[in-house]
Amino acid sequence: MANVKMFKLLGVILALALIVWAILPFVSHKPITNDVLATSIILILIAVAYLIILYNPSWTKAVFFFEGIVIGVSGYMLLDYPYSIEFAIVGLIIIIIAVLAYLQKLPPSILKWFYR
Repeated sequence: MANVKMFKLLGVILALALIVWAILPFVSHKPITNDVLATSIILILIAVAYLIILYNPSWTKAVFFFEGIVIGVSGYMLLDYPYSIEFAIVGLIIIIIAVLAYLQKLPPSILKWFYR
């Protein structure tokens, strides 16, 4: 049976991998486009949010809400037409889920992930 420290260590490794993956296009001297910039912003913020949730589970709802805003706005502002609408919709869905979690209006099977 794995212990909690092992899961936290694996979570930190995952977050660091996301950050390295986001920085890699800038280091490898590939052309920096809006798609690369949007992807890097989203990956870095997801990694930071994952680290926050990993060490402070009570912030899950707030971080989820913030991630919805970041994904929706950065995707809408930086990506081209078909992808911008998709990212805005995904961001809006994440925001709605976070608000419903705050209000405790989600089914118990989903709500258990927000209240630990």
